[in-house]
Amino acid sequence: MAAPRVDFYVLAGSDPGARLRFACRLVEKAWLMRNRVRVQFDAGGELAAFDQMLWTFSDRSFVPHRRAGDPESAPASALPPVVLADTADADASDGGLVVNLAAVVPVGFASFERVAEVVDSEAGRRQRGRERFRFYRERGIEPATHEMRSES
Repeated sequence: MAAPRVDFYVLAGSDPGARLRFACRLVEKAWLMRNRVRVQFDAGGELAAFDQMLWTFSDRSFVPHRRAGDPESAPASALPPVVLADTADADASDGGLVVNLAAVVPVGFASFERVAEVVDSEAGRRQRGRERFRFYRERGIEPATHEMRSES
């Protein structure tokens, strides 16, 4: 299996709401391109806020999504294309893209085609982002960096 493509989206400010709004737009864009997406959070972190934000970040959008671990009565092919997770239990139905909003590299990152890391200028998140960047490089992956001038 080929190594995933890793992209770091570096935001100029440190507003956590702007970081989540940017991630919403990134997830929406991936979904509109018919990709299945996993959005990874730290346990007890921002998952609930992001879940709510996916319903409200734009008047014109709707991003079908579910939380990992929710009871599923539908077959995998009929599940919403976006899964929000704060656990490490990824599975094949989670898709080809993982948007990482967690402090660490997602477990099983190599099983995804793409990894999107969203980092803002809050000192702790920026430092953990640098550590993840080094992690990928140490594994022979050259991450692409995208400096995002506008966060909202």
